Amino acid sequence: MTLTVLLGGTMLAAAGMPDSAPAQDIAAAGEERGEAGERENTETRLGQIVVSGEAPQRGIAVNVPAGESVIGQDTIRTFGNDKLDSVLRSTPGTFTRENAQQPGVAVNIRGFEGSGRVTSTVDGVRQNFRFTGHEASGFTYVDPAFLRAVEVRRGAVSAAGGGGLAGSVGYRTIGVDDVLSEGQDRGMIARMQWGSNGAGPSEMIAGAFRSGGAGFVIGLSGRSSDDYRNGNGQRETSTGQELRSGLFKGEFEFGNGHRLSFGGLIYRNEFGANSYNQRVDNRTFTAGYRYDPADNGAVDLSANLYYNDLSMEYLSPIDPGSPFASAVGRRIRDRGIGFDVSNVSTGMLGAVDVRSENGIEYFRDKVTAENSGVNPAAGRAATRAIFTENTFTYGRLDVIAALRYDHYSLDGAADAGGAFGAYRVDQSKGRLNPRLTVAWQATDWLQPYITWSQSMRAPTIQETMTGGDHPGGTSAAFLPNPELRPERQKGWELGANIQRDNLFMAGDSLSAKIGFFSMDVTDYVAARVNPDFGRMQYVNLPGTSRQQGIEIGAGYDTGSFYMDLAYTHTDSKLPPQQPGLGALNDLPDDIATLPAGTRLMDRRLHLGGRIHYVSNDVAASGDMPPVLERTSGYTLVDAFASFEFRKNAEIGLRITNLFDRAYTPALSTFGSGQGRTAYLTANFRF
Repeated sequence: MTLTVLLGGTMLAAAGMPDSAPAQDIAAAGEERGEAGERENTETRLGQIVVSGEAPQRGIAVNVPAGESVIGQDTIRTFGNDKLDSVLRSTPGTFTRENAQQPGVAVNIRGFEGSGRVTSTVDGVRQNFRFTGHEASGFTYVDPAFLRAVEVRRGAVSAAGGGGLAGSVGYRTIGVDDVLSEGQDRGMIARMQWGSNGAGPSEMIAGAFRSGGAGFVIGLSGRSSDDYRNGNGQRETSTGQELRSGLFKGEFEFGNGHRLSFGGLIYRNEFGANSYNQRVDNRTFTAGYRYDPADNGAVDLSANLYYNDLSMEYLSPIDPGSPFASAVGRRIRDRGIGFDVSNVSTGMLGAVDVRSENGIEYFRDKVTAENSGVNPAAGRAATRAIFTENTFTYGRLDVIAALRYDHYSLDGAADAGGAFGAYRVDQSKGRLNPRLTVAWQATDWLQPYITWSQSMRAPTIQETMTGGDHPGGTSAAFLPNPELRPERQKGWELGANIQRDNLFMAGDSLSAKIGFFSMDVTDYVAARVNPDFGRMQYVNLPGTSRQQGIEIGAGYDTGSFYMDLAYTHTDSKLPPQQPGLGALNDLPDDIATLPAGTRLMDRRLHLGGRIHYVSNDVAASGDMPPVLERTSGYTLVDAFASFEFRKNAEIGLRITNLFDRAYTPALSTFGSGQGRTAYLTANFRF
């Protein structure tokens, strides 16, 4: 029985509560970033999923003195149910490397992307899969239908989930409490979507039950899409996908603060990209323990164990006559295992409130490959960290002092081919990375803050071990670099949180986060031609590369009307990446997104729209290194509506690229943008 038939039958009996949480609840949950339970996928309770009635706002973490955003499920389902690029590109300081053929997501934070510069996790499990090509240096594969939130941290991350240069992105999937309504011991949610212009059908169904201290949830999801047409009516080849995924989780409460949990995600997608029809399988498994005894501020212990297994296989060439169609059977596999242990304690030091989080984390990757081309065929990488993050609160003053020791090791072999032969990679390095934040609650509605931080990004297996000749008989060839050094960052962030209620009328609310950042990076890694051998390799560039910018996230809500703003200005001084070993990563100067809407008929009817503006993009010459040229920008308009026609049941309509604009997404490597596309949705809880 197909998912479509199954969902069609269950919808006839739909009943229950609406299926979406207010953005304010999502943001508040995201502010609990220091809690040990955040690392475990069933610990962070972000409220119930709602289908209607609330604005699809992004969470503005106005109580966190840092560049953080939490994208809630309502936003994901409204704008990112097909690809997450749309919601991430509409978050301050955040963008993506986009490929119309790729269902994976590659996040850019403050102009930094690829090769672990932004740490990516799914339910706390690192996603370290990489490959070398004319593309982002790796993607994260997760089904948007199962997501309840995406947590974005910009800047140095000192606690669990750190280790990147410019921030982290955490994808959180649904759990038992996201399916069951309050007071229920069993229930289900079901969603269907059909889209025009190649978008096709997608379905998701999840059921959960709870008995005593035990709870379980299981879900299935599928999506089938075809090639779409751009704003000029031209077909973009190989832009469809066949996605099937599943989810299961369990949790057990034993009393006295003891809790066990486990979970698994199964993801399989077939699509065409990088000149080949390919299949990606991603399996993620977690197990967690938490001990949080009542009335004991000294102990809130969390321990998590996880495993991730991702493989990419080339099935057949998209164009059988292409000279580059020689890699059929290529299979790259990354198996990772890791754990983290942390404890949060609270107490008083005289008149000062103290919150202290201390822990360790470890993750190891093993990469193997068949018919790998220039990609490494065998390598191992491990990252280790010890961290402490301490918040001292005295009256209106907060001082957050954090210290993280990062250590990495690389081990493997690389074959440069021909007379160059084999290279051996065996290196390890470590570094202390401090972070200091001072925040002042100047008034009840204004909290300015300033942060100084350092971070480090370890070189990857691909950067140190890539070697050999370009396929197709071209003259390009590559060398490994076993001596590659880690990238290092020092930077400042000056920001302010604003929260005003009853500003213009009773019951209205204004929330805003405004920030300026400046980051200096040394030993920045990019591909260049080795002048001694005439071959490309990754190298540490001399000097200091600076990145500066302004980030604004704001939202105004009266209950019946809301309007949000996400704005980013970037002054980029990063050296360009060489296309072929990565992709250009220079952000547009200005990016702005403005969603607005109204709620009518006792909030059962929701009407709205969104404007997305990108000032310009970059193009590159064929020089080495490339010379960048600015191109024209674009503006897109979307519209959406939803109606809760009965309790627990909602239908919706969304139209993207309303005016059928012909454009090429900024920071994209293949394909022009999708033309006007309509989506019909149905959401039920019973």
